[in-house]
Amino acid sequence: MTAGGAESRKQEVAHSGEEARRQPLLFLCHRIPYPPNKGDKIRSFHLLHHLSQHFEIHLGSFVDDPEDWPWAPELEKYCASVFLRPLKPRLATLRSARGLLTGQALSVPYYQDRELRQWAAGVATQHNIRHAIVYSSSMAQFLPARVPFQRKVIDFVDVDSDKWQQYAAQKPWPLSWVYRREARCLLALEQALARQFDAGLFVSSAEADLFHQLSPDTAHKIGFYNNGVNCEYFDPELDEDDLQLNPYPEQALPLVFTGAMDYWPNVDAVLWFVREVLPELRRQYPQVTFTIVGGSPTRAVRQLAQEPGVAVTGRVPDVRPYLKYAFAAVAPMRVARGVQNKVLEAMAMARPVLVSARGLEGIAAEDGQSVLLAETAMDYGRLLGRLLQGDYPELGKSARQCVLQGFSWDENLPEVVLLLGKNAAQPRYAKETLE
Repeated sequence: MTAGGAESRKQEVAHSGEEARRQPLLFLCHRIPYPPNKGDKIRSFHLLHHLSQHFEIHLGSFVDDPEDWPWAPELEKYCASVFLRPLKPRLATLRSARGLLTGQALSVPYYQDRELRQWAAGVATQHNIRHAIVYSSSMAQFLPARVPFQRKVIDFVDVDSDKWQQYAAQKPWPLSWVYRREARCLLALEQALARQFDAGLFVSSAEADLFHQLSPDTAHKIGFYNNGVNCEYFDPELDEDDLQLNPYPEQALPLVFTGAMDYWPNVDAVLWFVREVLPELRRQYPQVTFTIVGGSPTRAVRQLAQEPGVAVTGRVPDVRPYLKYAFAAVAPMRVARGVQNKVLEAMAMARPVLVSARGLEGIAAEDGQSVLLAETAMDYGRLLGRLLQGDYPELGKSARQCVLQGFSWDENLPEVVLLLGKNAAQPRYAKETLE
């Protein structure tokens, strides 16, 4: 986009923000957007927070983690009304099997809920709501069909159908068959929703461009806004007392992985790293340790703590010390879609990040300048050796600068306000960025 085009876009955003001010907005989200302690909740919370400055928000969402219920009152700071429904994953998984009979993507019956559907219809009528934003394709089923919305925007976040296709490639039959079916059905749903909504958004230009290829007839309505990082919070120079506490043993050479540890791509990544990479690393460098930081670790992840040099923390009150004092952060993702917040946060903390190509998708960081690409055990050994020798002395500084320049919530979220405006233009188009 040219400088003149960017300035014109800013003026459009400002005008739309004034138009939208205090208009009611229906916000439907598949998981309570607070606390912002995992990837999808970080994005949904910042979206909610930004839109609350322009709209009177009525939020409908699910709570799938009992530990999140005490945080529900925090949402009243941003919303005119909040309606939360409990979701029990095991029961929801059983319910999702109905999709095999109806031909639906399994994620649709997974989230079916009569009370949320009734609330959405009632609140839209009561408050004369004419603007709506849906966060994730599975929540579109709750948008009241009889309400004459002026603007409807959907944040797909990732091309989820492609993620299920990746899952299928990693799983044996019959799961591989179920996952391929889910990929096919979910793509059909994503394409249908892209036609129904006024605009559809993804987490990066790469995700939007992939969807342009999968749904070319809706390409004119598909755009993106990048995730952001709170670089004032993720700042290695902060003087806060908590940041001065080194969580690692003395003389250790700590590597760290951060993320929700009940999320299968994260589980797959750490299992692969411990089994295929860490033994050789520790043979070359016995002081290497590997710490897995993140809530709800699965049994397979917890068992990794029995391996030499491995620690599994579970949820921690503050992830920043684990990043600040790590020798390097690793993100050996073998299955991924969208943008990895774990990578952005480590970069913001000015740490060297060793990341797979899949883990770097959607992040415009140059190999050898802001991050280091690593795919094999040999790559990790070679790059760790070079870091120990003092190569890449500016890597951490460059990584933080990359995040500061491209991943600001304040810069990226006004795009959504513009798209919800009465006279909204087309969304920012991924091909403009890639050309």
